[in-house]
Amino acid sequence: MDGGMFSGQAGLNYSFNLSDDRELLDAPAGSAKLSPAGFVVLSVVLGFIMTFGFLNNFIVLLLFCKFKKLRTPVNMLLLNISVSDMLVCLFGTTLSFASSIRGKWLLGRSGCSWYGFINSCFGIVSLISLVILSYDRYSTLTVYNKRGPGYRKPLIAVGGSWLYSLFWTVPPLLGWSSYGIEGAGTSCSVSWTANSAQSHAYIICLFIFCLGLPVIVMIYCYSRLLWAVKQVGKIRKTAARRREYHILFMVLTTAACYLLCWMPYGVVAMMATFGPPNIISPVASVVPSLLAKSSTVINPLIYILMNKQVSRYYVHVRVLPTINSYNSEKSRLEHVQQLYLHGRKRQTTAEIIELLDLNINSSVIIKRFH
Repeated sequence: MDGGMFSGQAGLNYSFNLSDDRELLDAPAGSAKLSPAGFVVLSVVLGFIMTFGFLNNFIVLLLFCKFKKLRTPVNMLLLNISVSDMLVCLFGTTLSFASSIRGKWLLGRSGCSWYGFINSCFGIVSLISLVILSYDRYSTLTVYNKRGPGYRKPLIAVGGSWLYSLFWTVPPLLGWSSYGIEGAGTSCSVSWTANSAQSHAYIICLFIFCLGLPVIVMIYCYSRLLWAVKQVGKIRKTAARRREYHILFMVLTTAACYLLCWMPYGVVAMMATFGPPNIISPVASVVPSLLAKSSTVINPLIYILMNKQVSRYYVHVRVLPTINSYNSEKSRLEHVQQLYLHGRKRQTTAEIIELLDLNINSSVIIKRFH
């Protein structure tokens, strides 16, 4: 990106004064915004994220509404991710896109607090849902469960993700830290540069419980999942090798995209909070924020298009009759039943991995056999 598009040094947040609740009047001396060309680039990127983030997640919601077979308990987490990401695009990215076109924040102090709150809230919901999904995949493969799957636990997990997010995003509205203008002055977030013990305590807690711990849990779950798949590969190399590579690719893609989208923003926020004043330039503050917003585009691609069950329905909507998809899945399920009826009463891990391709919990099959 051309450095001439940007000028001067600016903190990740700068304070502002409002004559009423609508217009931003004064930024402190020494803070600089983007150049006109920089705002054009920012508007184009935000427009791309807003458009494709909305469309990708809207397609996902259409598939869930159209095909009842997709509304399985575990897929409720995927649906929750798509809902939260689409809400970010509708109520968050649209505001920063409009402000970037004008080159300034348009909605005043209350609008800034609203934007910072909803962006943080929906973002954390999506992150926590990804963590729960990683644990679900790990437990599906490694934990033997005789009980059939139900909607109770997934719905509790969905509700828990929203409550957890509200627990960490409401406090700035009540006085523990605050939401303020960030970066180029066209979006809002937590006031990272507020110099107070209360604000620092909140930021540390937010970093630990809404970024650090989720990363650790995802790494642990996917590492154990990969280890289990490798063990299967040693026993049944020909049958499990392709699935091992597929899961390995999904694991690496998931971890890489998660870290790429959120870790830079977390690092820059911590630098702005605890580093020297004006350490963050406009470019350094805008790019991590855009990466975090881009997760609304990337999440559907990873968790939906790489999910064979959902992608199969998407292809059938565009190309093939839906009945072919149903018959294909039915035949695969009957194949596993035949394995059981021929005396294989204990499912091997490889068979469970086969079921994971359909995103069916192993307990579904176990229940059908008893």
